[in-house]
Amino acid sequence: MKTTKIWRLAFAMLAAFSLASCSSDDDDKDITNEINMSVSAEPGVMYDLFDSWGEHPIECMQVMTEDEPGRWQNLHFSAIKGFTYERGHEYELRVKRTILANPPQDASNRTYELVRILADKKVEEMAEPEEKVVKSEADIEYEQQCPIEKYAIAKGGVYMVNGDGKVTYADGTPTPEFDKHAQIYLENILDKSHPLWQAGARYQATYAYVLSPLTDEIRLVPSAHSAFLFKNVLSESEMSHVKQSMKEGETLRYALILCNVYKRGIQKVEFTIKKL
Repeated sequence: MKTTKIWRLAFAMLAAFSLASCSSDDDDKDITNEINMSVSAEPGVMYDLFDSWGEHPIECMQVMTEDEPGRWQNLHFSAIKGFTYERGHEYELRVKRTILANPPQDASNRTYELVRILADKKVEEMAEPEEKVVKSEADIEYEQQCPIEKYAIAKGGVYMVNGDGKVTYADGTPTPEFDKHAQIYLENILDKSHPLWQAGARYQATYAYVLSPLTDEIRLVPSAHSAFLFKNVLSESEMSHVKQSMKEGETLRYALILCNVYKRGIQKVEFTIKKL
């Protein structure tokens, strides 16, 4: 009787091991299937994996797959094998998607290959505008299709600076050191159901023109994933003025004209520097 129980136990353990082995084998297999994919006529903006500060925006496709409706994703122009994207064209594609079980390090776990183009509709002419010299606020050209306010400065847009140049938010929360990683953060104030909440290149704050109360010079600074480095927005001479010349309680009001990847204005936001 004991022998029978031992054999049954051994058989159960062997079966469990076999199932685990099969499951492991399945986990190591790539998953390939065909899906429909929508491609927006308007390109998006993405950043290289190693561009941690988001200083070099890359134009890309915006795609949405049938199994993730309502979710637009960024994809490199060359990500779909056999497909060439043309600006201003809206596509419906049939693609073969492979989810890699063991993707290369620092690479996507998905690959795409074109099966066929289901629809190709030319929406509009979307030539990139010529870059112009900006010497005053009047020179900044705004994107025509930006009818809403999408962004706000985080934490009310008030920053406190003491005589040593230490920056804190109005509620006393400290920021990193000014000359290192202190940042002015943007908040996306749109409801997530709004169609422009995660919209494309025209509505993303990729740059900002800085309007300073201390100089007539207008500087263009890059964003770092919905934030701007303080050391880019305030020059060293401006910070020296705040530390050395301003009296306790005095304030300076700055403006940022947020711009898209084409350096067209999309929204004006303001923040305040107050001396402690």
